[in-house]
Amino acid sequence: MPATRTLFVRFLLPLPILLHLTACSDQKKPEQKPARPSPPATVAAALPGGGQLVISYSQPSAKERKVFGGLVPYGQVWRTGANEATTFQVSRNVTVQGQALPAGKYALFTIPQEKEWTIIFNKTAKQWGAYEYQEADDVLRVKATPSRAATPLERFTITADKAGRVTLAWEKTQVAFAVR
Repeated sequence: MPATRTLFVRFLLPLPILLHLTACSDQKKPEQKPARPSPPATVAAALPGGGQLVISYSQPSAKERKVFGGLVPYGQVWRTGANEATTFQVSRNVTVQGQALPAGKYALFTIPQEKEWTIIFNKTAKQWGAYEYQEADDVLRVKATPSRAATPLERFTITADKAGRVTLAWEKTQVAFAVR
């Protein structure tokens, strides 16, 4: 067998086989996200008077840390969860704490304080955390009063009930606001 043919058989012929094995291996696809310490969660609820509310967020854990006024500083914009910014979507025009919010999908940010929270609906729904948050993109800001949670929660949790009450709760704190 000529030397060039031997090289072809020895080195180039196995290449398609190698490529095929690589393509068939159990690799993660680029669009798959690795397991995260703060898992994704979604809450959906029917709104009073019709329509739908959907909130998508990630659930960080307290891990024996002081959360509000510690891990989440008072007086600073918080992504209201972990990873990507939390999204808040309504299928119809609503009021939040009595103020108008048009139908659409928003990033939900908060500014926690000891005695009063600011709930923020920002028109840039798709963003990572609050790193690129722009106050100029806020569609609505409302106030809500925090209270002590009946039971401390290890994971940040958002709930919504059929009366339109959305509650953000973590560790020993909860804050609720009305969506109608």
